[in-house]
Amino acid sequence: MADETPLLDELEKGPWPSYVTEIKRMAKKNAAAKDLLGIQEQSYKDRVTHWKHGGIVGVTGYGAGVIGRYCDSPEKFPDAASFHTMRINQPAGWFYTTKSLRTICDIWEKYGSGMTNFHGSTGDIILLGTTTENLQPCFDTLTEAGFDLGGSGSALRTPAGCVGQARCEWSNIDTLGLIHDLTMEFQDEIHRPRWPYKFKIKASGCPNDCVAAIARADFTIIGTWRDALRIDQAAVQEYVKKGLDIQELVVRRCPSEALVWDAKTQELKLLVDDCVRCMHCINVMPKAVRPGIEKGATILVGGKAPIIKGAYLSWVLVPFMKVEPPYDEMKDLLRKIWEWWDENGRTRERLAELIERLGFKTFLREMGLKPVPQMVKYPRSNPYVFFDR
Repeated sequence: MADETPLLDELEKGPWPSYVTEIKRMAKKNAAAKDLLGIQEQSYKDRVTHWKHGGIVGVTGYGAGVIGRYCDSPEKFPDAASFHTMRINQPAGWFYTTKSLRTICDIWEKYGSGMTNFHGSTGDIILLGTTTENLQPCFDTLTEAGFDLGGSGSALRTPAGCVGQARCEWSNIDTLGLIHDLTMEFQDEIHRPRWPYKFKIKASGCPNDCVAAIARADFTIIGTWRDALRIDQAAVQEYVKKGLDIQELVVRRCPSEALVWDAKTQELKLLVDDCVRCMHCINVMPKAVRPGIEKGATILVGGKAPIIKGAYLSWVLVPFMKVEPPYDEMKDLLRKIWEWWDENGRTRERLAELIERLGFKTFLREMGLKPVPQMVKYPRSNPYVFFDR
């Protein structure tokens, strides 16, 4: 490989950090990383990719977790002729010790390129670039250190959740316990692809949805409450004294017009039946407004990025479900969904696309659920929101 990469060098000239700089740093001590630079520079020159589909490559007993990557010019870039990716199942909430991070990096420098991605869009630790020969010994060493592969292909992708009650006062459910439990329960579904396409589970502890589960998950879990918001009127008045315009910044911006400001009594009143639990008032006045006491989750389905039929935001399936170990109600619903999707789905057809094709009515009947007002006929298909300044 030539040391000159004038086209890639252009990517280092902007105001932001560049991945090219990181690859160059690793290329000083790793031949595969050096050839990776060469492959990408060649792709920029030719305006075509020089990676080809890897086919089936993996480790013993697993059908997922390894993404095969081969260069179409192995004679020119021998040290990156195979450059496989390994997905490592992240801990719930992405909590790591420095010891565990060093362990992963030491293993990867021994068996791979040393380059990582923290994290992939699903949440996994992404280990970038190893050979076919090193896959099994790398996997064996990782499992001895307590790590496992995540999902890939037409399987359950690694479940992910927000930091939850570990660090966030607004989390209505134990996202860490839930995600750990679901991960352990569905090991077979994660490691052995057998479905029409991929399936993602993501959990956010509150409607702020810090992991963007509504936009990215086939099965979305959003922590919520069934009873009414709790409003501390004395704290509301403190906000007023400090200059907060309650009418303009809170009441008028409530999406369902569920709040009323009584200027005479200086009280913020809630129209309970109109509240959609969006968190806006809580975000603006966290000392005055808090979630209700009866906690649980709203279950939504169908979120996905555009592949075949475009993007969908997930939509409500179960308005309220208690979320307590052993989570049997949620697991039973998941198994019903998978059985119906596996039986009726076409190749590379996500759950939302199947529901659209066969009808929401059919889906509800198969799930044994009755229609409720919180449901919609089909999901919103444009995940982008534009505001006039």
